[in-house]
Amino acid sequence: MHRLALLFALLIPMTAHAQQPDFAARAAALHKEVPLIDGHNDYPWALREHNAALDLDTLDIRMPQPKLHTDIARLRQGGVGGQFWSVYVPATTQGPAAIRATLEQIDVVHRMVRKYPETFEFATTAADIERIFKTGRIASLVGMEGGHSIDNSLAALRMFHAAGARYMTLTHSTNIRWADSGTDKPRANGLTPFGEEVVREMNRLGMMVDLSHTSPDTMRDALRVSEAPVIFSHSDARALNDHGRNVPDEILKLLPSNGGMVMVTFVPVFLRAGGKATLADVANHMDHIRTVAGADHVGIGSDFDGIPAVPAGLEDVSKYPALTMELLRRGWPDEDVRKALGLNVLRVMRRAEAVAAQLQKTRAPSVATMN
Repeated sequence: MHRLALLFALLIPMTAHAQQPDFAARAAALHKEVPLIDGHNDYPWALREHNAALDLDTLDIRMPQPKLHTDIARLRQGGVGGQFWSVYVPATTQGPAAIRATLEQIDVVHRMVRKYPETFEFATTAADIERIFKTGRIASLVGMEGGHSIDNSLAALRMFHAAGARYMTLTHSTNIRWADSGTDKPRANGLTPFGEEVVREMNRLGMMVDLSHTSPDTMRDALRVSEAPVIFSHSDARALNDHGRNVPDEILKLLPSNGGMVMVTFVPVFLRAGGKATLADVANHMDHIRTVAGADHVGIGSDFDGIPAVPAGLEDVSKYPALTMELLRRGWPDEDVRKALGLNVLRVMRRAEAVAAQLQKTRAPSVATMN
């Protein structure tokens, strides 16, 4: 009986409790191998909400910040290797005021990196991220959230790129003159000719085209026009929750030919109708995108510090390893997890940079204007 019992012990799968340390060790190893790159964190806007002067000492993230989802200690605990800091301004802010507010938000990121040099370093390329990750610091990038920030000016777009912005979400919650939002009534039925020119100029610059917040028609038009991979910096799968902020399967199926990716967001109302979401819901959306589009086209874009509620189990930036462990528990091979953590973002960025290098040899800066 003793030998039989030993045989069964070897044959019966380990309990979830017994497996936990193994998953934890594997997750920790993966976070050391590749940078976890989050596509969307709104700390700069949270700072503005707490202090109109944008004084970093107001929410000094060197210290614990229980009112926020983000501080340095928790970023370290979460194994974050790269962060796109969102330089969001509300869609109600229009014209020159939007340009000014966006520049102020970009300045927050530059000042943050300067204030905490032992933790952050500013990055603009995939190579920067990899180099900074090897030093043990967190690569800090800028993502613009909404085409209203350029006030219909391609010159403004170019200057934002010069200031470090490496993606721009084409719309936010409402339509703009040249593109439709996914949460507004269709007006342009996608991109106008000027909107297409914005995409082309972003390709020429090497600025990634972000289709979160856009309508399916805008998504389709951008995928048709863009010569570089697109991103969804913080979106979920519409097949799992029919919300205007999510990506339909028909668009997911177009991503392999474009090379783009969806960075799954933690916003509860996008994850599940009713908004009572958990870490498992995030993994469900990642599973779905991996199934429909492929492992090369999924990533993470939390929207931490831009959301009033969070999924249970993903309460702040310290919790990313729990998501990594969940993917491993679900049978994701290590290489697919590496891709979702950061390799897909690095691939998309490299391709955008390569397309820009080629286009700049033959295409001058666009002088198109909004009619």
